[in-house]
Amino acid sequence: MARGRVLSKASQLLEARKAELAELLTREEGKTLPEAKGEVRRAINIFRYFAGEGARLNGFLVPSERDRVHMFAIRKPVGVAGLVTPWNFPSAIPAWKLAPALICGNTAILKPASAAPLSAWRIAEACHEAGIPKGVVNFVAGPGGELGRALVAAPPLKAVSFTGSCEIGNWLHAEASKRRLKIQLEMGGKNPTIVLADCDFNAAVENVVNGAFFSTGQKCTATGRVIVEDAIYDRFLEALVERTRKLKVGDGMQPGVDIGPAIDQAQLETDLRYIEIATREGGPPCVGGKRLTGPGYERGYFVEPTIFAPVTEEMTLAREEVFGPVLAVMRAKDFGDAMRIANNVPYGLSASLQTANVSRVFEYVYGMEAGLLTVNLPSAGVEYQLPFGGTKESSFGPKEQGPAALDFYTDFKTVYLKY
Repeated sequence: MARGRVLSKASQLLEARKAELAELLTREEGKTLPEAKGEVRRAINIFRYFAGEGARLNGFLVPSERDRVHMFAIRKPVGVAGLVTPWNFPSAIPAWKLAPALICGNTAILKPASAAPLSAWRIAEACHEAGIPKGVVNFVAGPGGELGRALVAAPPLKAVSFTGSCEIGNWLHAEASKRRLKIQLEMGGKNPTIVLADCDFNAAVENVVNGAFFSTGQKCTATGRVIVEDAIYDRFLEALVERTRKLKVGDGMQPGVDIGPAIDQAQLETDLRYIEIATREGGPPCVGGKRLTGPGYERGYFVEPTIFAPVTEEMTLAREEVFGPVLAVMRAKDFGDAMRIANNVPYGLSASLQTANVSRVFEYVYGMEAGLLTVNLPSAGVEYQLPFGGTKESSFGPKEQGPAALDFYTDFKTVYLKY
């Protein structure tokens, strides 16, 4: 209960500073101010949610087969938890790792991405101001390679929670396994949105644009592939291109801007490299494809939202994550073909289906190889009350968020008591 009061106080401190924190996030990471406000709001809500878990840290109480034996299991903290967070959600992801770690009684070491450390620092700062004891929340900033190696080798460490690339996640898994550390990995995706002929057409267009391009496509749950049923393929592609042309790219602090810059030069180069590869393999894009320069774009790494079509399954753009505003449009003969295409990648993080057919919805729910499914919504956009995580190469270990988050940050102690 005492931990819950501290987390609740932290949420109040963040609430009082939400406008300042949102502007800081936009200036640091680049996403638009409305998106930054939404992210800060999510961080606040996460702390409030897990503050409530302080009164609900449930265990197990079950009857024994033996006479006068009382059996129960209680949760205990795992110990020191290393939290490695990415730059694309520099407030929300530190919050959704820190809050459950703390409510379970652990000590945390927060290591944010070098590209956006200040937003994460503000989260840690609020924890300290709320009364977290000295030494419970520790913040380290610097190069991921150097600090990552030091963190995973630190003798007190008992668990590592990581969100980032598959390459680094796989390395962390190998290193953590040598010490039998508890590990939780959230990594990449090549997320599909399936669009069927019976969908709400205009809503489906908006959902694809939102999922593919908002936050500059820099979401692990962003739509990387839209798989359109043949009957509406040409019409849908035309509408998608037209809607994409209307998106405004620019400084996220300015009103009316839909898409901010890439986070840094390296991500811009990645975006442009995949555009070059897709052009070489399948021809020029239907829209976009260029870096934006000139007045208004002098400071920042701006790239046009880009659509390639038709993209086939063997093409690089159909299989590899870009992490930028570059969308592959693919054609499917029918629903069954669309499901086959959607599942034919190594990843399984999120997916979306656009349809009015309830039977198709349930076939999709049970047949899609992904951990996060949406229906008639964008593939990106999650809430904190339910488990978050993927399948296949996208994730490893216990899920994050919701009540499932407690399982990673606790172990069980089982008691048999004769009376």
